[in-house]
Amino acid sequence: MNVFAQNFIVPAISDDEVKAALIEAVAQVRRNLPSFTYQAQNHSSVNNIYPAVANDQWTAGFWPGEIWLAFEHTGDKIFQYAAQIQVQSFLHRIENRIETDHHDMGFLYSPSCVAAWKLVGDEDGRKAALLAADQLIERFHPVGGFLQAWGPMGQPENHRYIIDCLLNLPLLYWASRETGDPKYRDIALIHARTTLAHSVRADDSTYHTFYMDPVTGGPVRGATKQGYRDDSDWARGQAWGIYGMALSYRYEPLPDYRDAFDRLLAFYCKRLPTDLVPYWDLIFTEGDEPRDSSSASIVACGLLEMADLVGGEAAEDYRLLARRMMKSLVDHYAVKDPARSNGLVLHGTYSKKSPYNTCRGEGVDECVSWGDYYCMEALTRLSRNWSTYW
Repeated sequence: MNVFAQNFIVPAISDDEVKAALIEAVAQVRRNLPSFTYQAQNHSSVNNIYPAVANDQWTAGFWPGEIWLAFEHTGDKIFQYAAQIQVQSFLHRIENRIETDHHDMGFLYSPSCVAAWKLVGDEDGRKAALLAADQLIERFHPVGGFLQAWGPMGQPENHRYIIDCLLNLPLLYWASRETGDPKYRDIALIHARTTLAHSVRADDSTYHTFYMDPVTGGPVRGATKQGYRDDSDWARGQAWGIYGMALSYRYEPLPDYRDAFDRLLAFYCKRLPTDLVPYWDLIFTEGDEPRDSSSASIVACGLLEMADLVGGEAAEDYRLLARRMMKSLVDHYAVKDPARSNGLVLHGTYSKKSPYNTCRGEGVDECVSWGDYYCMEALTRLSRNWSTYW
């Protein structure tokens, strides 16, 4: 199987183009500091402009992640200052359990607070991230071996996990390293294996949601909340699977994770339009359905992560595909006019309503905060040897 033998006509982004794109991204982050230093950025833009909101969404960690990336790129203390103000908001949030009844502690605390500790030794960042790790493991179900996604514990209808959670696990690996307590890592390893066992379909697509039996812990069924329907393949979910398998392979280098990464990537590539940016669900390969630029940014990060782990010809192939994806995003999806948008990447999809899913429908054909962050992370990875927040 060679997913790279396909006729991808997009050229690879050059080092000079990466540098220029990062400069533009940092400039946009700088322009946004007055709006989003003391407030959070909404999960998605409205008419391509992000509103400022309270720090109570699952997506709030991505904006401070962009600030830290800007700080790393420039060394400018104004970015450190703004990011550490954000750290105080995140500490307040976890200490007071403000909208934390879900699994997304990694998305919230890795790019905001773990980054703060790693980069500048922010003790409050470390404290907040460890509290978030403690909150996350409260959602672990030993029977079934998974971290519950949403909702109150102990309710059978909530006995489920989602593929996104693979990106929350690095917070637990970090917590074990920081504390010396293996319980965090042990739970992360169990959840990753459960995801590998049940979330990947026979055709190498993925389920968004998977329900487990609350009594036996056995698998019940896969479903979707975000994708077009239960048997389709949500593009962002497949991207979470690709990046998540790379991260799982880093923390536990099992051949099964590497194999799953390649299989998920091959399925994804076969469903891509010629510009390498997918529609919001991979059931669509042409037509007028919205794209999800954020999915491509996530996959690019996953490719670059796995390339760092495996080396050799495979790593070269992974990096080439990532460079092609980033070329398409930078040339055709990136915000070029700050008067048009305060985001970084256009044409993302947060939550597209269909006749078959249960989402509300919002943030369609907009900038989305994780799309901006992962685009900037991928550019950073391409620009130098980057020490990950994950």
